[in-house]
This record gives sequence, C-alpha cells and structure tokens, in this order.
Amino acid sequence: MSTAISRTNRGTGPSRATAADGGERRHLGLALVVIAAAQLMVVLDATIVNVALPHIQRALGFSGSGLEWVITAYAVTFGGLLLLGGRSGDLLGRRRIFITGLLLFSAASLAGGFATSQTWLLTARAVQGVGGAMIAPTALALIMTTFPEGPPRNRAMGVYAAMSGGGAAVGLIAGGLLTSYLSWRWVLFVNVPIGILVALAAPYVLSESPRRPGRLDLPGAITGTGGVALLVYGLSNASTDQAGLSHWGDAKVVASLVAAAVLLVSFVFIESQSKHALLPLRLLRNRNRSGAYLMMLCLATAMFGIFFFLTIFVQEVLGYSALKSGVAFLPFAGMIVVVSGIVSQLISRTGARPLMLTGGAVTTIGMYWFSHINEHSSYASGLLGPMLVTSAGLGMLFVPLSLVALNRVRGEDSGVASSLLNTGQQVGGAIGLAALGTVTWSAVAGSIRHQVAQAAAAAARSGHQLPASKPGAAPPAAVLNHALTVGISRGFMLAAGIALLAFVIAVVAIRIRREDLSGAQAQAESPGVEERDSVSRIQHRDGMSAVEEPVRS
Repeated sequence: MSTAISRTNRGTGPSRATAADGGERRHLGLALVVIAAAQLMVVLDATIVNVALPHIQRALGFSGSGLEWVITAYAVTFGGLLLLGGRSGDLLGRRRIFITGLLLFSAASLAGGFATSQTWLLTARAVQGVGGAMIAPTALALIMTTFPEGPPRNRAMGVYAAMSGGGAAVGLIAGGLLTSYLSWRWVLFVNVPIGILVALAAPYVLSESPRRPGRLDLPGAITGTGGVALLVYGLSNASTDQAGLSHWGDAKVVASLVAAAVLLVSFVFIESQSKHALLPLRLLRNRNRSGAYLMMLCLATAMFGIFFFLTIFVQEVLGYSALKSGVAFLPFAGMIVVVSGIVSQLISRTGARPLMLTGGAVTTIGMYWFSHINEHSSYASGLLGPMLVTSAGLGMLFVPLSLVALNRVRGEDSGVASSLLNTGQQVGGAIGLAALGTVTWSAVAGSIRHQVAQAAAAAARSGHQLPASKPGAAPPAAVLNHALTVGISRGFMLAAGIALLAFVIAVVAIRIRREDLSGAQAQAESPGVEERDSVSRIQHRDGMSAVEEPVRS
C-alpha cells in the first residue's frame, strides 16, 4: 500500500511556496558549506603535515624511523576506526557523531600544536585520527540524507569530490606557506578555528538522523578495527626504503600482516552471523556498489604516486622549495574542481557508467604519460601535461564513484556504506606506499649501483681508478637525479597498470542505469524498506509546512 503526503504547502499561495523553496535552497546551501569545510579539513591533514616533517624533526628530535610515526599514528587510527565511526553515526545519530568528531579533531590539533615532546605529538596525531574517522564517513552520509536524489545531490557530491580530490594539493600549498612564514605548529593550529566554527554551525543547518534500534557489534568492531589498523600499519612499514633495503621480511611487518589477515577473516565470519552487524554483508551483494568500492581502492593506490613521487621529483630534481612545490600542484587541484563541477551537472543526463569508463581510460593515459619523465624534463614539458590529463580523469570519476557506491543504500546503513568508501581510500594509500614505494626505491638503488659499476668499468678501461666513496655518502647529483627519475618512471608505470585495472572493473562490474541517478524514486534493496533521501527537507526550522516524499508502507 502506498500513501503520499502532498509536497505542496497546503493553504498557502504561490508566494508562500516560492519562499519555502528559497528557504530550502538556502538551508541546503549552508549545509553543503558545513560538510565541505569538514571534509576539506580532514583531507588537508593528509598532506599539510607532510610538508612540515623536516621542521618537526628538527624541533622535537625525531629519528628518521621515528618521524614516520607522525604520519603512521594518524593513518592507523583513522583507517582502523572508519567502519566503527560510520556505524556509530547510523546508530547514535550522524550529526551527533559528526560534531563530536569535529570537536575531538580540533582539540587534538590544538594539543599537537603545543607539543614539546615526541610522545605528546604522536598521541595528539593518534587522537586526530579518531576524530577524522568520525568525521569522514558521517560527512558523506549526511550528503546522502540531506540532499534530495537527482541534481541537488549530484551537485553536492561534485563539491564533496572537489574537496576530496583537490584538498590534498591545497594542503601542500598551505603547508608550504605556514612552515615558511609562521611555524610547523600552525599546520596543526589551522584546524582549530575551522573545526570549531563548523561544529558550531552544524546544529543549525544539519538535521539529526533518528537513533536506530539495535546494539553495537562489539566482536565485529574489535576484529574489524584491529584488522584494518594492522593492515595499514604493516603495509606502511613494508616498503623498500630509499637505500634499496626491503622491509617486507621484517618481523613486525610479517606479524602485522598475518594478524591482520586472521582478524579480517574472523570479521567476515562474525558479520555473516551477527544480527547487528557492524558491516552488513548485504551491502556488498550489489554488483555496482562492490565495483565502486574496488575502483576506489585501485585509484587510491595509484594516486599515491602523484603526490609522493612528484613531490620528490620537483624538490630533488627540479630543486623547488616546499612552497613552490605546493604551487606546482595548483593545476592538478584546479582541474579536479572544474571537472567535478561539470560532471555533477552531466551525470543525471549521461548516467554514471560512461563517465566512469571515460575517466578510467583518461586517468590511465595520464599515469602512463607520467612514466616518461626523465632528469631532463622541465615542469612545463614533462609534468604539466600529464598532470592535467590525470586530474581530468580523476575529476570524472570521483562524483559517480560516490553516487554509485551509495545508490539505493538503506537509510540506516548509509554511514557504514560511506565508511567503506573512505576505508578503500585509506587502505589503497597504504598499498600504494608499500607496492609503489618498493618498485620505485628498488629501481633507484639498482640504477645507482648500475651507474657506479659503469663508471668504474669505464675508468678501468682508461687506466684510471675511481676514488673510494665513503660509506653512507650520497652519490653525485647527476647520478642521483637519473636514478630518481628511473625509479619514479617505474613507479608510474605500475600506477598506470593499477589505473587500468580500475578501468577494467568499471567495464565488468558497473551496470547502473541513468535513471537510477536522475532523481526517480529509488526502490529499496529489500521489500518494505525505503531509503529516505533527506531528513532536512522534511521539516524547516522557520515554521514552514512539512514537506514529505511518498512513503511506502
């Protein structure tokens, strides 16, 4: 049986209806500003701290291996707690968890900015990760439950995608500016006013989702959180280092990856039996959704190379400062913002699949083009072209990926469904660090050895002998620059292969219809259950009449 409550404002004239529409648009616009600002803050943190690492090392006396924990402490808690953060929003209220995460992230940023010891800073970074794991999945879920399906949601997703894709590049610029003109502490302090302002505004522009019946799946939370955290930790420490020494066989890496495998297998078994699953496995039975999650995992792995490898290239080979390096990524961020905006307007007419196929192909071409850089490449001739092509491809992908991953998700599952997309990004980045880092630094070390051997052989043929180099001494700049470009080229070749895999997944798995994203009323995945498009549309704070969608019963 189907009951419909009229969407018109009964007893009011056209002017009243127009005022209601205008109020709703303003309400949704402010909601989008709040969600986008929160997402930008979380994404910025992924790169803004990287720029400040040398300054942090000098100020607090970190060793080379200890310095890695400034990044790892955040990555482990953030990646490990994403599923729990998303599910908590579903059960306890998404706005509540969103605001709690913002305040926790801000407080940890403030504490970290005042750090005077390594332990103090690392603790603050770990707590930042906890806050980020609450913000990221609930921000995406709030878009799905605040904005009506169709063009309004597509436009909102375009802004969200622009923040996610371009925010990392903006973080490099902001990090360069703050460390150059203020202090490394400001890469943490900058989060505080943003987080507090967004947290204060959220109750006025975001409606709270209802608390859901049920309890938290504690066994699933322990095994899922522990498994993802150990997987991120193990992969983050497995990569071959800059000296060409592999760490895949290190005891801590092997133990972490084995424990992660055991916990994640246990997690899947527990979830298949649980009545209150942290991750309902029905979410993965949808072919399009699973394909979108796999594509995000691949793209996050491939994207690792853009920022990591290219930052090394422009600083070491081209000799750019940290600030100039950040500015060099502006075209990348700008192209993602522009293309994401265009795609959000087109997707209702074209559907997701053509955009995902085109975006996957273009991204693969851009990554492959990157693999042709060498020590003689300049920014204009070697980097700008592939940067624009790759970012255009990614801009075509981010909006449809998010929409497909969350299409027809039950209202009570939107938080955990969003967290799966974020988890794919985080785990993909860790895989990129391990796989692409291993290929790149192995090639760098091999190229250095090869060049030194060639030089020694040439000297022997001419009757000369090369002076013995001191242990640990850096090779000549020309040798190092050539080796770096050889390694980076190999890394981008692998990244292109991973992007190609994402394209193949789109071809095989994505079958979503244009009508599914055009605003037509979606059918629930199971009988009798409907995804509620918008909580905030139903009731306005200014006394306007209630507006409701048809409700199936």
